[in-house]
Order: sequence, then structure tokens, then C-alpha cells
Amino acid sequence: MDNLILFDDLSLIDHLKPFTYTRPISELRVGIMTIKEKWEKALNVRSSYHTQFHLSDKFPCRYEAVNLLVNGSVLPNPELCKRIAQLPLYHALVDGDCVIALKLDAISARLYLGGQQPDQLSGIDWTESYTQICHIWDIFSKNDAEIKRDFLTITSGRKSQPLSDTNRLLGDSELLFIEEGASVECSILNTKTGPIYIGSKAEVLEGCMLRGPLAMCEHSATKMGTKIYGATTLGPHCKVGGEINNSVMIGYSNKGHDGFLGNSVIGEWCNLGADTNNSNLKNNYGEVKVWSYATGGYENTGLQFCGLFMGDHSKCGINTMFNTGTVVGVSANIFGAGFPEKFIPSYSWGGAEAMLTYRPEDAVDAAEKMMLRRGIELSFEDEQILRTVYEQSIPYRYWEKEEEL
Repeated sequence: MDNLILFDDLSLIDHLKPFTYTRPISELRVGIMTIKEKWEKALNVRSSYHTQFHLSDKFPCRYEAVNLLVNGSVLPNPELCKRIAQLPLYHALVDGDCVIALKLDAISARLYLGGQQPDQLSGIDWTESYTQICHIWDIFSKNDAEIKRDFLTITSGRKSQPLSDTNRLLGDSELLFIEEGASVECSILNTKTGPIYIGSKAEVLEGCMLRGPLAMCEHSATKMGTKIYGATTLGPHCKVGGEINNSVMIGYSNKGHDGFLGNSVIGEWCNLGADTNNSNLKNNYGEVKVWSYATGGYENTGLQFCGLFMGDHSKCGINTMFNTGTVVGVSANIFGAGFPEKFIPSYSWGGAEAMLTYRPEDAVDAAEKMMLRRGIELSFEDEQILRTVYEQSIPYRYWEKEEEL
């Protein structure tokens, strides 16, 4: 197989913020796996990225003589993978304005990814169905189908570890897969509405009620009495408690206590304080609007249920309340009584009463301390990304402009 490069669709980067502030699009987790992991497994290759400049040191691009370039916002399916594998050199698979994949030599690949169109490039129309992540709410709204698809991919031809007899299983045992080293005790698991995947070294403590589709990735944990409805994904090293419904936690984040999280997406290295709750349904049952970095205003999601979107390294204090469709940027610290604004810029410090700027040196220090608790060091590249996000998010911190007047 040719060298695989997953490229960011430039038209979607702002639509997928705050999560694309700190990662390529293909590092988003939808279902059990990230988009990158899906493509690597589907095509049986290793891949690299072509992404935003400030991310390129952490997520470098590797070129070879022949390169298969795939749009990092597109999710693989068998028909699409078969067609992409058959692409001739200097041809692109396209759907209208969306370029799905291309096969190019090293020089042409560099030209294309640099914004130039190679002279010899020809297009092939793709008219079959496929899934693309175009908005932040697609991450949770398409999670049901992707958990089911990933479950079949990961478990095919493999045998699950047995479920301890301290538990109660409702539904088909074939839809429950427990990886080696995982622990599940004294809990109720229901696969009637979808599969349940429990990753390596994951832990389900006593009294939990888990309903599929559910993915618990490696080293994730549910605390005693946790209630989870599908379609929910707990990324690697996430620890959760309370009640969760149709949400995705990308990885390394905590919701360790009571409180409700629904129809939401939480980035990496976030912490939700005890009894944090988010609204996911408007009182008038109308469609939810969320802040869009692409339009600079509120955009209609077309969804009746839509909750909280929180970027990497953001935190909130105990009893925090988030309104329907709230968007929180990177490295924000939210606390205090009342509902904060529905758009909270990166490096915000405060809540409903007032907002100040979270100094980048303090935010980096907090990130270092949290990551060391998991035995991971904040790299130079990570720090530079966080400092770049601080600079990029200056226009959204309106109070800084007011202070200058």
C-alpha cells in the first residue's frame, strides 16, 4: 500500500474548533477509534498528517515516492476503501467540492498540499454514501453508527474475556467485548440497543448501569453507581461518574462525580467539577444553536438535543451549570454561580459574573501538573501549541479590548 497522508480539509478547520485548535482533524475520536486509527486499520498502513502550521512539529508529514492523500474529515467504509486503493496515479476521488482522496508523487503531493493544483491531476466522481465530520456536533450525533462499525472491525475473529458472574447482562453476549486486563464487577450491562466495548485495563466499578452503544477505551474507568446511555465513548484514561448520555470524551479527561453530561464532546485533559451539569434540551424544544468560529456567530445545528463542547485543558468548578449548546475554548477555567455565556473563549477565567484572562504561563503550569499525574510530560511542542492558541484566540476575549479603552 502507498504512503498514507491524512490532510486537513481547510474549509472545515474553523467549523471543528475548538478541537482543531490543538489537533489535526483526523485525531478526532468518533466511535471507538480516532479517524486516523480507522484509516490505518482499514488500509493496513501507517499514516502521517498534513495539518495547520502550528501543529506540524507535533504532527509531521512524511512523503514517499507515491502518496495516497485522504481527507482527514472523511470516515472509511469498505466500498470507499476499495475504490481509494484502486486510484490511479495523478487522480483524485471527489464529491462535488469535497476532495476525498488523491494519489500523487512526492513533488505533486507537496504542491497540492501547499495550495497548488498539479497540472496532470484528473478527477473521478464518487456518488456512493460516506460519512464526513463537518461540524463539532457531528462527533456525538454520528457516534452511534461509528461505535457499531468500529466494534465489528476491532472484534472480528477475536474472543472476548468472560464477563464475571457478579454482573447482569441484558441482551446478546456477542455484542459485549471485554479486552484482556479489563475489570467489570457487580454491574448491569445492556446490549439490546447496541454493542458495549470495554478496552484493555478499563475498569467498571460496582453498581454501574451501562447501556450500549458504549465504548470504554484503554485505562478508562467508571466510578461506583455510574449511569451511561449510548451512544457514548470514553477515550483512553477517562474517569467518569454520575450520568452520561450520547457524549464523546476524546481522552485523558475526568468527570469523576455526580452530575449530568449529555449530547456533548469533551476534549483531552479536561476536568468537570463535582455536580457539573449541562442542559441538552431547550425549554421550548426548539433546535439548538451553537457558536461557530467559521461564521463568527451562532449557527443552527438542526438538532433538538445538543449540549456542551469543551476544548482541551479546560476545567470547571463544582456545581457549574452550562446552557444548551455551550462552546468552551482551550485552557479555560470556569467557576461561580449562574449560567456562563454560551461561548467561552480560550484562556477565559471566571463565569457568569465576570471574565478575566487566564495567563498562558499559569495555564501551561496547570497543564504540566495535570499531565504529570498520568505520568506524561508536557512536551515543548505541546507548550508551543498552547501558546499559539492563546495568540489566535485574542480577538474573542472581548474584555481585553474593553480594558484597553
